[in-house]
Amino acid sequence: MTDLLRVLIERWREDSGSTYRTWFLWDERLKNFRSIRRGIAQVVEEIEAGTFGNVYKGSSLETIVGSIAEQRQIFKGADHAFLWKPKLRIPDIYENPENQRAFGRLLHHCSCCSTEQELVEGIESIDRLSIKGLGPAVANLLYFLHPTLMPPFNTAIVNGFNAITGAKVKLGRWDQYLGMRRGILELNRSYRDLLSNDLGAIAGFLFDVGTGRFSAPPVGSGDTARDAWLSELSKARETAKRLEGPIAAARENDLTHTEVQAWLRDLGLALGYRIWIASNDRGRPYNGAMLAAGCLDRLPSSIENAAGAESIRLIDVLWIDSASDCVAAAFDVEHTTSIYSGIVRMLDLALSSDLHATGGLFLVAPDGREDEVRSQLRRPRLQSRSGPQGAFLALR
Repeated sequence: MTDLLRVLIERWREDSGSTYRTWFLWDERLKNFRSIRRGIAQVVEEIEAGTFGNVYKGSSLETIVGSIAEQRQIFKGADHAFLWKPKLRIPDIYENPENQRAFGRLLHHCSCCSTEQELVEGIESIDRLSIKGLGPAVANLLYFLHPTLMPPFNTAIVNGFNAITGAKVKLGRWDQYLGMRRGILELNRSYRDLLSNDLGAIAGFLFDVGTGRFSAPPVGSGDTARDAWLSELSKARETAKRLEGPIAAARENDLTHTEVQAWLRDLGLALGYRIWIASNDRGRPYNGAMLAAGCLDRLPSSIENAAGAESIRLIDVLWIDSASDCVAAAFDVEHTTSIYSGIVRMLDLALSSDLHATGGLFLVAPDGREDEVRSQLRRPRLQSRSGPQGAFLALR
């Protein structure tokens, strides 16, 4: 008998509008991991120091949750669970210092541990405290710490899991999340050849089922139901067309991002610099050639061996001085991507003072994001250290 779930996953992988194509394989996705991890460490540090404060707006937590919520449609609304709801007094980690410290301990514990058992123990510890309003939405933070062990969580993912497995997982409870997690890991093992060690892939699949982009295969059905479902699946492209608007806009944004990188590349070459294109963008096509054509194949050894090299490699465009091998100027294009993520990459370069010359660090963004960029750069965390002091460039 045909494995209908395998058929569905294969169809999902092929769909140009699925989260597999638009988010999981998105070049910018991996850039967010380091910045979100750094942001979580900052939240922990502020809570431990007693400087986190008692509001969500303007906090370091808002910054990293906002970075998550910006990641295409799969995390849209991820910040809702963390917004302070004064009438309900939830989530109770802002005005209750003990609960806030417990939240910080959870993040610290999960940042430091490396095994499944340790992660589950950390979750069970905070669950026993029954902190009002603090539930499995936190798993979206933990996913960026341990993408092979902790799947993301939202309503659509839960709905998709229930539809696929026939389970009745409920929202808002850690024990329900952990039960769903076990089921997700089992599904991932069964279809690993079509999915990934990164649980973002199967979470994206469940998300697309949960939002109705694909319907779950019938469970324990006869030939009639199976044939009807397969027929429906073959017609899914018509449904997909109705959802293509946001997808087309996202692709257009990617093209604009690449175009700006090419402008900066060509300007740097004209000025006599050697050019580095972000490692995950090098193979992007532009004007009939690869974006990295004529650019460095690898960074100079002084940069390659630096402490922050992993992050520096992901800066969109670097102008490298031929004589000194220093970075004469660095540009990160934030057309629609997380501004915070770009700032973290710039910080890694700025704090490697022996690598950075005097040309400047530049965040390149559309006019409509100027206030957002300036707001991020005014954060006390950046003002208190030698962070990126580069110019703001508006794209017109």
